Amino acid sequence: MKLPLLLLASSIHYVSVSASPIFEEFFSPGVGTRGAVASEAQECSYIGRDLLARGGNAVDAMIGTTFCVGVIGMYHSGIGGGGFMIVRDKKGNYEAIDFRESAPAAAFEGMYQGNVNGSIYGGLSVGVPGEVRGFEYVHKKYGSLPWKTVLQGAIKVAQDGFIGKPKEINADMARFIEKTIKDHHNFFVEDPSWAQDFTRNGQLIPEGETMTRRRYARTLQAIAEHGADAFYTGAFAESMVKTIQETNGTITLEDYKNYDVISREVLHTEYKGYDVYGISSPAGGAVSLNILNTMNGYSDQDEDRNTTLHIYIEAMKFAYGARLRLGDPDFVDGVPELEHEMLNATTAERIRSKIDPRKTQKIENYNPDGIYSSDGHGTSHVVTADGDGMAVSLTTTVNLIFGSFLMDPLTGVILNNEMNDFSIPGVPNEFGFAPAEANFIRPNKRPLSSCTPLIVSNKDGSLFAVIGAAGGSRIISATTQVAWRVLTSPSWSIKDAVREPRVHNQLIPNTLLVEKKFSSYNVPSLVERGHNITWVDEGLSTVQALTRDSAGVFQVAPEPRQKNSGGVTL
Repeated sequence: MKLPLLLLASSIHYVSVSASPIFEEFFSPGVGTRGAVASEAQECSYIGRDLLARGGNAVDAMIGTTFCVGVIGMYHSGIGGGGFMIVRDKKGNYEAIDFRESAPAAAFEGMYQGNVNGSIYGGLSVGVPGEVRGFEYVHKKYGSLPWKTVLQGAIKVAQDGFIGKPKEINADMARFIEKTIKDHHNFFVEDPSWAQDFTRNGQLIPEGETMTRRRYARTLQAIAEHGADAFYTGAFAESMVKTIQETNGTITLEDYKNYDVISREVLHTEYKGYDVYGISSPAGGAVSLNILNTMNGYSDQDEDRNTTLHIYIEAMKFAYGARLRLGDPDFVDGVPELEHEMLNATTAERIRSKIDPRKTQKIENYNPDGIYSSDGHGTSHVVTADGDGMAVSLTTTVNLIFGSFLMDPLTGVILNNEMNDFSIPGVPNEFGFAPAEANFIRPNKRPLSSCTPLIVSNKDGSLFAVIGAAGGSRIISATTQVAWRVLTSPSWSIKDAVREPRVHNQLIPNTLLVEKKFSSYNVPSLVERGHNITWVDEGLSTVQALTRDSAGVFQVAPEPRQKNSGGVTL
C-alpha cells in the first residue's frame, strides 16, 4: 500500500543563503579543488557548498549542511539531539568534540526498573540536547562566516518548504513513517503538535506537495540572531522542559542551562602509511581504529581475498568484544588506558595470534565477560572539507527513529530518546547477556555511542579522506570497511569503497550480516569457516565520505543506498 505522504524528496527547491544567485558555472564542475560536502540530502549539500563559495570554511559548511539535514531528515537528526565531530584545522591539528546528549541531574541507575519502555518513549527517555551548543562551540573556535549567515539556508528550507515529486521519493522517509505507524500509532495525525507539520486538512500531506516546518524555522531564526542561549534558556527551553515533564520526564531548566560541550581525546593509529584519527569514548573511535590496527599487520591482503575477508570479520568481532568495557571516561575508571591498549602494537599482535584463518571461534573467546551494550539507530553523517585542508567529520542523532515521539509545540523540535542508549541493570538482552556496567546511568553521564567520525591524512600531514556513517551499531563496521578498502588498495576510489557491499558482526548476536549484493563467490568460503550468515537488504548502514588527491582535487562519495544522498565539490 502506497503511503500518502510527502516524503522530503530529492528535488527540494534550494534557496541560496543570500539574495544574489550563484550560477553553476561559478562552481567549475569537475575541478573541485576549493572544497567538498557530502550528506544524506543533496539540497543540504548545496547549502554547504554555497557557504564555501562565499568564503566560508569546512566548519561553516558543516554547520549549514547539518542544520538543513535536521529540517529534512527530522526522523533521525535535528537540534533536539546531539552527536560527535572531529575537526581538522588548516594546520593539521585535530580536535574531537563531544556534543552528545547527557542524562539529566535527576537520573539514576535503576530509573527504568520495571519500565523499560520509559527509556524509549516520552519525557523520561529524553537526554539533554547538545547539538546547538556543540555547533556554537565549533563555530566560535573555527568558523569564518557570521553565525547568522551560516543558518540562513536551513531557515529558508524550513520556512519555504521542501517539495517531492512522485518519481523521486525519499524511500527512507516512507519506510520509517510507515513502520512507525504500523509498530506504534499514527501520532503524525493524532498528535496536534506533529499534525501541524505533517498534515493538511486532517490527512498526511500527499506526495508532490510542499511541506514546511515554520515553527522550527522560527526557532532556528532565534538561534541565528541570539546564539545558543536562545535554545538553552528562556521561552524555548521552558517549553521543551514543560513538554518533557508533562510526559513523565525529569529534565529541568538547570539541566538545559548547565549543558556543556566536551573536548575529548583524539585517538590515532597508523595504517598502511596513513594516519587515521578518531574520537575516544563515549564515541566509537577506539573500536574502529582497533580493527585497522589489527589489519595493519597483514601484508598480503590482496592475495587471498576470501581469507582476508574472514580475518577482517574476526578482527571486527574482537574489537566489538573490547567495546563492551568502554563508557563515558568521566564516570568509568580506566577507559583511556583501555583505549590506548586497544591501539598499541602489542594488542594488535595478540589479536592476530588469536585469529584462526581457517575458522571462526566460540563467542566467549571474544567476549569473556558475557556482557552487552545498547545501541541506537537514527543517525545522520556529514563530511566537509575546504581548500586550506580544514575538514569535519560529524555524526548527529536523535537516537531511535523520531526519537522519543515528542515534538515540542512551541519550537517544533523533535526530542531525542538518547537515554535508551544506556544499559539497564538486571535487564539481559534476548541472548541472555548481562548489561554492561560501564554503561549504567549516572546523573550528567553520556551513554556509549557507535558514532565513528574519521579523518585520514597522508604521511606528509596533508588531508586524504573524511569518512563516517549512520546506522546504529553498524556505524563502526561501515565506516571502518570503507576506510579499510580505500586505504589498503590504491586502485580503489572512495566511490568504489562506499558502493562495495558490506558485512557486519557486532559479536552479540554472533551473526554475520551480509548485504544481498555481496558476491556469492565469497560467501561459501565464509560458511565453511563457520560464520552464521544472515542476508540483509542494503541501507542498514549509510556512509558519507570524501577524498583529496595529491593535486588537491576532491572526490565525494555520498551514500548510493540513500535516494536523496548527495555530494558536491567546489
